Amino acid sequence: MEEQHTPTASTWSGPRWWRHGPPGWNRWNGEEPRERWPWRSTLLLTAFVLLGSNFAAHAQHDARLALDFFSRALLLVGSGLLLWRQRYPVFVVFGTAAVALVYVAAGYPYGPVFLPVAVGCFSAVVAGHRRAAWTAVGLLWAGHLVVGHWLYRRLPPTGDRSPSWMQEIGIATWVVAVVALSELVRVRREQWSRDRAERALAAKRRADEERLRIARELHDVLAHSISVINVQAGVGLALLDSDPEQARTALTTIKAASKEALGEVRQVLDTLRAPGEAPRAPAPGLDRLPELVEQAASAGLTVEIEGEVPTPAPGTDLAAFRIIQEALTNVVRHSGSRRARVRLDHTAGALRLRIDDDGPATGADAGGSGNGLAGMRERAAALGGTIEAGPRDDGGFRVLAVLPWKVREDR
Repeated sequence: MEEQHTPTASTWSGPRWWRHGPPGWNRWNGEEPRERWPWRSTLLLTAFVLLGSNFAAHAQHDARLALDFFSRALLLVGSGLLLWRQRYPVFVVFGTAAVALVYVAAGYPYGPVFLPVAVGCFSAVVAGHRRAAWTAVGLLWAGHLVVGHWLYRRLPPTGDRSPSWMQEIGIATWVVAVVALSELVRVRREQWSRDRAERALAAKRRADEERLRIARELHDVLAHSISVINVQAGVGLALLDSDPEQARTALTTIKAASKEALGEVRQVLDTLRAPGEAPRAPAPGLDRLPELVEQAASAGLTVEIEGEVPTPAPGTDLAAFRIIQEALTNVVRHSGSRRARVRLDHTAGALRLRIDDDGPATGADAGGSGNGLAGMRERAAALGGTIEAGPRDDGGFRVLAVLPWKVREDR
């Protein structure tokens, strides 16, 4: 179980949108097709540039040329290029920079003409074309220096004066601020992309783990019950004519085993239909060992329990029950012995299980899938335990499991 933290001065890292990305940020990362054009933002920016330039023209009517058809065409072209900023960011950043430089060199009033350049630079940097954005903005600033300090006498308006170097420093500061902001957003968006990929990978990993858990549960439930049903069906068929009463007993055992299997399968499927909800029935544990012994006896297997039946943590309890269940199922399927021994020990914070049969192996399968031992190892490994299974020197078979007594909550 994950720990829940309250936001503090040391752990809080900004609002949710800053940590995980605002809605719609995927359109910048190139992972999804860009089917929509930024019409609205482009129209708003164009209107702002045109209106702002009119106000600037009134304020600078003595120092710069008045706006005419050519100047307004330049403003429309520079702003209109932003419509392609998501598809062709490099072309847009160079195009807006060139339009702004021509506008300033033609002697028209300063104003929001540089806003499209800032937006184009932002789009190019965020899209990953950093050098192109830096180059375009740098060329614009260098061109402004040339026009303002060397070519101003040859360019309109007449009597224009060179801007002060403080103004140039202010423009340089503006350029650095635009580039820095673009870089900051680019870094954040890359982080958002990594976080989203990590969350998707974690979700896939959780789904895979849940799928394996359900597969193990279904295998353990069905393998044990079907093995009992298989044995009892064989008994019933053999005694159907000679001993009808014994055949009736076999059929009764089949009915009980199938009913229990259906109940446990239904419980597993309920977790699929309503994930996250509490199960309607408690998970089986070692307290059901007598029931398991009785089921094994109905399949012709005598089981001896050695040691006291403990009550470990729920996760360990379920894993221990399933491991014993699968081990006894394998004895019924594959061993010629009709007797098995189960020993339980609780020492040094660990639960030890030992299941023995005297063999010999028969090679019978009884419909098994061959995943029993793999499932037992997966259960033990998921809790941090171990499983050892193999033939004994005297011809029998042994399963030895060591499980932690208490399961860590973050598993």
